[in-house]
Amino acid sequence: MVYVKRDLEEKILKYLKRKEIIAIVGPRQCGKTTLMKHIYKSLKNTRFISFEDRDVLEMFVDDIKSFIQQYAEDVDYLFIDEFHYAKEGGKQLKYFYDHFNTKIIISGSSATELSIQGLRYLVGRIFIMNLHPFSFEEYLRYKDEKLYLLYKKKSFSQPVIARINKHYEEFILYGGYPRVAISDNETEKREVLKNIYNTYFLKEVKEIFQLSEDFKLSKLIKSLALQIGGQINYNELSSLTGFDYSDLLRHLNILIKTFICVESRPFFTNKRKEIVKSPKLFFLDNGFRNLVINNFQEIKNRPDAGALNENFVASEIVKKNIELQYWKTKAGAEVDFVVEKNSKIIPLEVKSTLNSPKITRSFRNFLNEYKSNKGFIFSYALNEELKGKQLIIFSPLFSIAHSI
Repeated sequence: MVYVKRDLEEKILKYLKRKEIIAIVGPRQCGKTTLMKHIYKSLKNTRFISFEDRDVLEMFVDDIKSFIQQYAEDVDYLFIDEFHYAKEGGKQLKYFYDHFNTKIIISGSSATELSIQGLRYLVGRIFIMNLHPFSFEEYLRYKDEKLYLLYKKKSFSQPVIARINKHYEEFILYGGYPRVAISDNETEKREVLKNIYNTYFLKEVKEIFQLSEDFKLSKLIKSLALQIGGQINYNELSSLTGFDYSDLLRHLNILIKTFICVESRPFFTNKRKEIVKSPKLFFLDNGFRNLVINNFQEIKNRPDAGALNENFVASEIVKKNIELQYWKTKAGAEVDFVVEKNSKIIPLEVKSTLNSPKITRSFRNFLNEYKSNKGFIFSYALNEELKGKQLIIFSPLFSIAHSI
């Protein structure tokens, strides 16, 4: 497997000398095993095991002392892949952590399993780090390192924007799963995405969550894929899928906890003026979403181009570990995304076809209401600034990471 440098690698290396357990969590096939093995090979006196090996897993669960003697006593670093298979695994990890000095690094594909089964035992003993499919920055660095350096310098001349947009257009069609990104042709990319989708149902849905109604769940995923970026209509989704309200909420939560979907919550300070109920749902990966609806047409030929661009921005915000929020008032004023960072409130708008600097009334109202001194409006190629009472930056969609 080709190793593509991940941004998370540097953060993990900084924490290797700390005693705390490192947990790398993220969706299946986002590169957790590859990243762990890369770090494992760079260290001395290490051991790498996987809980897909049932014998190893059973010893860990049933006889932790023998497990430690067998796998951990003589090493400085122990890497445990697929840790989510260990039910109540946090209890054993706590014993391990409290009685031995071996550094433990684990991976898991289900946030629910690690948080519920483990964290109640591991408060103060664990750092959880999220690994997602490639961000656009990671993707561009792999595809064209020289172009990536221009991107990092924010050297956005129109010829550079055009070159980067070619990569962007492929990225929003096929997404950032590593095996998809390194595939050589479109047919292979689609087959890899199909495998990721099928494996999700086989491993996450059936093995970990032991759900029998996977047909209903697949209908739910498709329904969400056809309305990305819209506020959730629970009655409509119940009717389309056959889930009652409580089951619908449970399955929506599973999609979020297994990194298929990401949730954007309403930003508000005034409950009387602003809508505070329904969240929006996006997909963590555009390629996964396009596979669900079986549409890989070029962006210029798609009526859902705006939704794809908005989904891209949402996923990039999440990959920066920033809370996803939007703003909408009862009067109908709306801003696509609101980012809170360093005590500042920054509005972000997605306007795919914008050809000249224009600001909507809603955007201006938000800036004034929350005394924001800066906002961003993203489109395909516009790269300008409007300076006045507030700084409005018009920037290419692919540059979202620079803004947050």
